[in-house]
Amino acid sequence: MSTQSEAVLEEQLIKQLVENGYESIVINDEKDLNANFKRQLEKLNKISLTDDEFTRIYNHLDGGSKFDKAKKLRDRYALEREDGTAYIKFLNQKDWCKNLFQVSNQITIQGKYENRYDVTLLINGLPLVQIELKRRGNNLKEAFNQIGRYMRHSYKGLFNYIQIFVISNGINTKYFANVNSPSELNFEFTFFWKDENNNNIKLLDEFTDTFLEKCNLAKMISKYMVLNESSKNLMVLRAYQKYAVEAVLNQALEVKQNGYIWHTTGSGKTLTSFKVSQLLAEEPSIYKVIFVVDRNDLDIQTNKEFNSFCPGCVDGTEHTGALVKNLLSEKNKLVTTTIQKLSRAVKRKRSQSRLSKIKDKNIIFIFDECHRSQFGEMHQAITSFFENSLCYGFTGTPIFKENAAGGKTTKSIFGKRLHTYAIKDAIADHNVLGFSVDYFGGAKIKEGVEGEVSSINTQEVFEDENRMNQIVDHIIESYDKKTRNREFNAIFAVPPKGFIHKYYDLFKKKEHDLKIAAIFTFKANEDLDEKEEHSRDLFEGYIKDYNKMFKTNFSTDTFQEYYADVSKRMKNRDIDLLLVINMFLTGFDSKLLNTLYVDKNLEYHTLLQAFSRTNRIYNPRKSQGNIVCFRYIKEETDEAIKLFSNEDAIEDVLMAPYEYYVQQFNEAVDELHKVVVTLEDALNLESEKEKERFIVNFRELSRIKNKLDIFTEFTFDDLNMDEQEFNDFKSQYLDLYEVINIGKKQGKASILNDIDFELELLRNDKINVDYILNLLKDLDVSSSSFEHDKERILNLIGETEHLRNKKTLIEKFINEKLGNIDEKTTVEEEFDNFMRSERRDAICNIVEDENLKEDVARKIFDKYEFSGKLENNLIKDSFKDKLKFKERNSKVQTVKDKIKEIFNIFDY
Repeated sequence: MSTQSEAVLEEQLIKQLVENGYESIVINDEKDLNANFKRQLEKLNKISLTDDEFTRIYNHLDGGSKFDKAKKLRDRYALEREDGTAYIKFLNQKDWCKNLFQVSNQITIQGKYENRYDVTLLINGLPLVQIELKRRGNNLKEAFNQIGRYMRHSYKGLFNYIQIFVISNGINTKYFANVNSPSELNFEFTFFWKDENNNNIKLLDEFTDTFLEKCNLAKMISKYMVLNESSKNLMVLRAYQKYAVEAVLNQALEVKQNGYIWHTTGSGKTLTSFKVSQLLAEEPSIYKVIFVVDRNDLDIQTNKEFNSFCPGCVDGTEHTGALVKNLLSEKNKLVTTTIQKLSRAVKRKRSQSRLSKIKDKNIIFIFDECHRSQFGEMHQAITSFFENSLCYGFTGTPIFKENAAGGKTTKSIFGKRLHTYAIKDAIADHNVLGFSVDYFGGAKIKEGVEGEVSSINTQEVFEDENRMNQIVDHIIESYDKKTRNREFNAIFAVPPKGFIHKYYDLFKKKEHDLKIAAIFTFKANEDLDEKEEHSRDLFEGYIKDYNKMFKTNFSTDTFQEYYADVSKRMKNRDIDLLLVINMFLTGFDSKLLNTLYVDKNLEYHTLLQAFSRTNRIYNPRKSQGNIVCFRYIKEETDEAIKLFSNEDAIEDVLMAPYEYYVQQFNEAVDELHKVVVTLEDALNLESEKEKERFIVNFRELSRIKNKLDIFTEFTFDDLNMDEQEFNDFKSQYLDLYEVINIGKKQGKASILNDIDFELELLRNDKINVDYILNLLKDLDVSSSSFEHDKERILNLIGETEHLRNKKTLIEKFINEKLGNIDEKTTVEEEFDNFMRSERRDAICNIVEDENLKEDVARKIFDKYEFSGKLENNLIKDSFKDKLKFKERNSKVQTVKDKIKEIFNIFDY
């Protein structure tokens, strides 16, 4: 049987959708699309629209960004008519099954280029779901890349109302929310649909019967999408999030009993719990929904995140008095607070008396991170006081009898588990990363004693200064490798009782350029001997170092402000290494954190929570969370994974050993050699099919090397390809990328257009302009080896993805300037002057070549340099020539591309 073609796949999909109640409609172009929209709008609103009225509605819908359009979709338009105001709705969010569903295919839209879209699902005449298909056997990512191309070239008008994209090759099918621009598309954020037991629904026909079922699709768009105000992006819930929300709603509104959700750390519990809180708050029968966290900093964080999902819909509580006031108010039904404030409110006589009038109201409590603070008196006091309340907990690591300290478990506190999504599920879905765990051993612990870390079991040995000294050395030496040359940052978790002070002092004494900070809580009355300094006094010194480093003005008196600043700087990657005892090991999320150094005993939920700080998805170079243990906690790690997943999950959660990836790399080399054996073979590839095979094979090689790079023992000596050979192939890979990009700009079709080169895998931040300038300092123009040395440097630039576009400039600098630098000027200064001059010439060339008004062009360049924005109207104002509409738009894009290219080349 031959491979199923896209046309057959398309035909079968439409047939299945029609059987499921969609109306099949032929829409050829934008004119047909708009005419159909008018008819559907009239049906939905039971109204007849004049052409003028429809034009006003269309003009209203046509303005604004995609995010603005998503809000307009969910709003109503006040249409002024002779007989009064008619409120036109575009989506029935309350009775989502009563919307009007249609399917069309091969709609042709003329934008920058003409494109035909595979299958479009229309709800009330608006194209809200776009499905792109590739034939069986083709890479799913090709369909994803095709959507990016459509965004750049042709999506316009009503197609900017797309809410959800679906990509499928028949065998694998995924969905994702629309984004503002193609640059924001990220394949990491495409999702499989699932059944309630977390089994992926991959086949297109099964996906069609479940996700694309009319009522489910309309419900996903109406109730299970979030418009994030802070990022101005659409977010669509994943299957497990939707099932969790519906399970809590059913438990609260129908069963009327408590329950909890177990969704692993990093899987999006904040969004899930917000949706639960928001939907429950919309219920007339519920008086208040109170979202409870266990730390003040999490209260601030929760308010910020909730208000980004729904501005102004959350009442925060700065103090207990404000909380009481909010609870008594008839205004916002959704309140966030800390368990400490809530406990004080129900215990204090004055507030207790005021709250007594609502103690029997129908109140819902949502407890965040419910494995932490819900086992003591505070929780009991709250639930006893509010007699008619229901409680729902969210946790990534429940308390079972195996990890229970006082006998109580999450089930005994909250009752039935309503939905589960464990770490094994999340890693399989690539919603979070797995872990690479190193156990650092073989250190010389005490004079005359050698021992692996597994044999270290006494407190005396742990506190030995020689051991701690070697650990600090190891962190400094391994830091760049583990953090990908500081693209990411790290946390160092240590025990209390002086460890943090000793480590901080050791780091201060060492030669390094790491930006190090520390944070912990201290006791007011510490048990100290005469020689010991109080932890607060020592901490004050650490904060002074921090103030000097970042020009801030914190102290232990402003601890909360210091905490917030540390959190922000960790997320921005301003801090390289943060020393902690317990803080930041739970509840802290940062995509730029990828490494955890551990010199303390961890087990069960505390271990998995700490490890999970490192495993947020970011980019292809972040392929795992790195854990470096200075204590042998392998058994504890295995037990934690078994407890919070299952017996078989260890190999899914933990990365394989170094030897495994060496073998994988060598097998990939064999595959590559089936296509090309030498660099000359790679340079002489002729057919696009051969080039495609080379690109795909070398990309796989790069992916495996990306994983090898984080192992401290990695050496090319273990591989069946030496470093120079790898870099030679890399250069050809990058050359092919440039050729394809030039072809795209010229509008040339190519089967290679949709291939994702994943250039991030080839980044080497260590090799930058400063690195090259340091090499140039040693380049002797009069030496007999000059040409050879110059060629070596130029080859290195060619092998470095983010320097390749500067290669011609740097070569020109070497040839024209390097031998003429006097003793008063440095290479760096001369290079700066050279680059400024070349940049000035390049800008003048654009002005001349494109015949622009110089004064307006200068404004464009200055504004772009300051804000990164290029305004179409300002570019049009710079044109000296009078152009027709299409010519003008084409020239705007040409000027934009040239400006971006110049700033990219001269940015160093």
